[in-house]
Amino acid sequence: MIFVKLILAHLFGDFILQPDSWVADKENRKLKSRYLYIHVLIITVLSFIFLWDLTLWWLAVLIGISHGIIDAAKLSFQTVKNKKSWFFIDQVLHLIVIGGASLYSHEFGFEFLESQYFLKILMAALFLTMPASVFIKILLSSWTPVPETQGNIQTESLSSAGKYIGMLERLLVFTFIMVDHWEGVGFMVAAKSVFRFSDLAQAKQRKLTEYVLIGTLLSFGMAVLTGILIKQ
Repeated sequence: MIFVKLILAHLFGDFILQPDSWVADKENRKLKSRYLYIHVLIITVLSFIFLWDLTLWWLAVLIGISHGIIDAAKLSFQTVKNKKSWFFIDQVLHLIVIGGASLYSHEFGFEFLESQYFLKILMAALFLTMPASVFIKILLSSWTPVPETQGNIQTESLSSAGKYIGMLERLLVFTFIMVDHWEGVGFMVAAKSVFRFSDLAQAKQRKLTEYVLIGTLLSFGMAVLTGILIKQ
């Protein structure tokens, strides 16, 4: 159970409660950025809250310190070319530390967190929001197409609309799978295809069409795989 609790703290602290402006400031100022230390403090506090055991205060501090060391190494050695690689290295190292900490199993006090199934569902739902968006963005970063002007075609869109649409569709797909209504997944795929068809037809860009298709399949694939893993 400690593993799931610390994963929840990591998802909240590393993705949900870390704005893009903090990430940009850390990448620009590196170890001089105050947000690096605020981020480490947030990770430490969240770890303690989810563990909720005074005897495990040292474990929360250990998670926070190790998180800071890993992030500092990432900021120090990360470049534009290896940014994608360091993102995954960073996440793997955090998971290794959390995995080691999970060897120390203790009783947890909050009743609503006693259900391991509830924690798994919450962890999966959190992963399918911002964390999954970041993973997909990183995976597709090498293929982002350059938009072309197509006469008077309106190409404007809402700020961050694609990111939030992706999060909502993944959560819906995950919900359909958890309640054993796989036909809902097919409905989601069909609905998105209809809405996207006119945009892609107007764009007349093969690269854009392939980019959207890969992104959509990655998004739905993550949601389906996560749902299957949780149900198993």
